[in-house]
Amino acid sequence: MACRLTREGMKLLTILAVSATSTGLHAATATGKASYYSHAGRTASGAIFDRNAMTAAHRTAPFGTKLKVTNLTNQRTTVVTVTDRGPFIRGRIIDVSARAADVLGFRRAGVAQVAVEAAE
Repeated sequence: MACRLTREGMKLLTILAVSATSTGLHAATATGKASYYSHAGRTASGAIFDRNAMTAAHRTAPFGTKLKVTNLTNQRTTVVTVTDRGPFIRGRIIDVSARAADVLGFRRAGVAQVAVEAAE
């Protein structure tokens, strides 16, 4: 199965590579709003969506990328795998599965301020 890398994906890879080589440790951290989502069927990567899996939708991160997400209100952290594209609502930087939202402690609220970085 061949993967196509979009222009946005190339930009993210370039940013992550430059950041990782310049610091020697971590890629850049993005902060913003996260929400959770669930739907039936397949994700943009072709995987069947599982609301109980630790997955996420991100606009530019390549499928399969592991991202560390931290809820900045309660400091809960989890690692998710990018399997889908989104979020499609202005001001949000990541959509996580319902299970990931439970772990992060914001499912009831629906939205949380988070930090997102490449997982080690």
